[in-house]
Amino acid sequence: MDTTTTRRPWLLGLATLILLLLALIGIALLGGASLPDRAGPPVEEVGVERVILEPGSIELNLRNTGPDPVTVAQIFVNDAYVDFTGPTEPIGRLTSAHLVLDYPWQNGQPYKVSMLTSTGLVIEHDIAAAVETPQTGASFFGLMALLGTYVGIIPVVLGMLFLPFLRSVGTATVRVLLGFTIGLLMFLAWEGTREGFEIADTSGAAFGGASLVVLGAILAFLTLTAVDQWLRARRHAAAEQGTASGIRLALMIAIGIGLHNLGEGLAIGSAYAIGELALGAFLVIGFTIQNTTEGLAVVAPLTERRPSLATLAGLGLIAGAPAILGAVIGASANNPEVSALLLGVGVGAIVQVIVQIIPSVREPGTTTLGVRTLAGIAAGLVTMWATGLLVAA
Repeated sequence: MDTTTTRRPWLLGLATLILLLLALIGIALLGGASLPDRAGPPVEEVGVERVILEPGSIELNLRNTGPDPVTVAQIFVNDAYVDFTGPTEPIGRLTSAHLVLDYPWQNGQPYKVSMLTSTGLVIEHDIAAAVETPQTGASFFGLMALLGTYVGIIPVVLGMLFLPFLRSVGTATVRVLLGFTIGLLMFLAWEGTREGFEIADTSGAAFGGASLVVLGAILAFLTLTAVDQWLRARRHAAAEQGTASGIRLALMIAIGIGLHNLGEGLAIGSAYAIGELALGAFLVIGFTIQNTTEGLAVVAPLTERRPSLATLAGLGLIAGAPAILGAVIGASANNPEVSALLLGVGVGAIVQVIVQIIPSVREPGTTTLGVRTLAGIAAGLVTMWATGLLVAA
């Protein structure tokens, strides 16, 4: 084929994009002056992204999520006027501001912070229970790593110890256990979606709100689908007649659970930072029981394989270690937009894994799921719901 002929479509497309860009610039420069100014009062929307409590002061990280600049004129805490320091210029759209309130708060007490703007609008934020914000340092990161290990790595590894038992049962039982895995993942996907939407509601709509969860889920689904296709090509999946190999399927399950545990770590770290996490034996035991089933899900596809200890250790780290990273991020840099996006990523990864598992649990020679497999799915859902009741936070 002639090189000129090959380049012609790309040149036409590039020329079209340039014309479109010039047209948009012309409309912005010439058409904007012909449009009438907006009538009515300014639209002021400010979200509180983070509250930092230190002895004698309350620090607020604000973000303007509305279309108009906002100037904070006065601040009241529980209807009492307080002095504060912060930027003197208005807060522009999508920009942030840091305010420091001079207030002798009491540990464990609830507070309502009311911000009065220059136009008279009152923006309120509730602090359910005042607790000093932990300072980041070696001991802090060590605690978060320990907490992530307790709720992520240890339970997953304990669940993976069921592999010898799984090898001793028949193929039909393995299909039931894979069905149990699907039920487990379905519950995790629902849990991540619910948590993502709840967090997105607190972030304001400037960055998309709940759409961040959907965006993260779609991007994760597409990315893992591409990764799966790459793994198929490397392992000559054509010879597998369309079914996922054990190692590859276990890897995809571990990635999906790992991304979910990243979101779980975010929630735990955020709760710890604001004093809403009860660090105790009951919390650890609850998460251990619940997340042990995740380790069982990782090794369920490996009944016909003999993976090395290094492979099993790698799968366990992929599934459990992200809880450590999530706990550190959640406690040190709590951001609702990032949290919502990452929770959506976990949901998309889990959905992609479910799509991968379904062909492996169909009845031989059919495209349907057996009664026992459906019972396994139901058992997975019920188990995750029941073990979730043991988690105190």
